[in-house]
Amino acid sequence: MKRLHVHVAVADLAQSIRFYSTLFGAGPTVEKGDYAKWMLDDPRVNFAISRRDQVPGLSHLGIQAEDKAELETIGERLMAAEAVAYAEHDTACCYARSDKYWAADPQGIRWESFFTFGEVTVYGGHEKEADAACCTPEQAARAAETAATAGCCKPSEAGKPGCCA
Repeated sequence: MKRLHVHVAVADLAQSIRFYSTLFGAGPTVEKGDYAKWMLDDPRVNFAISRRDQVPGLSHLGIQAEDKAELETIGERLMAAEAVAYAEHDTACCYARSDKYWAADPQGIRWESFFTFGEVTVYGGHEKEADAACCTPEQAARAAETAATAGCCKPSEAGKPGCCA
């Protein structure tokens, strides 16, 4: 496990960018109209903020793997803990292309374990920015229950919820 990931939903992106840039002593490494990310080495964290979630506050925590093998090890641990909500492969979200495992801890805090191997031009990889949003476990559950799309979530070929596919 190489880098902790923290994603915070914010009400005012510009104000939050100023605050976190001052706190971290550096500007974002990625800055979009609805999203910013700092890839910090001290502390070693992938810290992201966005205006995507409806309620400001902690969106989710995560672990960013250095390679696919490391991600699979994390996924195996989460499966052993019976915590995996679902896995995503070659998904586009947060201006990146990644493989992921979504889980929730006993308190219900969402955890995203992921390996990023590319970039996309919009938040969820969709052509229409208005339709783009990361699939959360809650959205995925709704999509699976209704067998229809819920936002960007739609069942995959295997019948499991996908994200921004």
